[in-house]
Amino acid sequence: MASMSVNSTRPQWTAKQNKQFEQALAVYDKETPDRWHNIARAVGGKSADEVRRYYELLVEDVKRIEAGRVPFPAYRCPGGAMGGYEADRLKHLKI
Repeated sequence: MASMSVNSTRPQWTAKQNKQFEQALAVYDKETPDRWHNIARAVGGKSADEVRRYYELLVEDVKRIEAGRVPFPAYRCPGGAMGGYEADRLKHLKI
């Protein structure tokens, strides 16, 4: 899933809970009665209010990303210079 920005005020979710949350969102859409209760039951260890708030935080993060307010990480190419890295990549490219 998309990654959520790091913030010490956010509740802690395990990788397993996060995956269960993603899967439950795919099953229980906006039209599902008791959506947040169903998702909480699927995740385990979280209340309906907790999963609803987690979803709201996710939506806020997506909006920030789409608005361009989240900077791209400064990735470095292996071996230093981009030219050597690109040349090595192209050497293995099959067209």
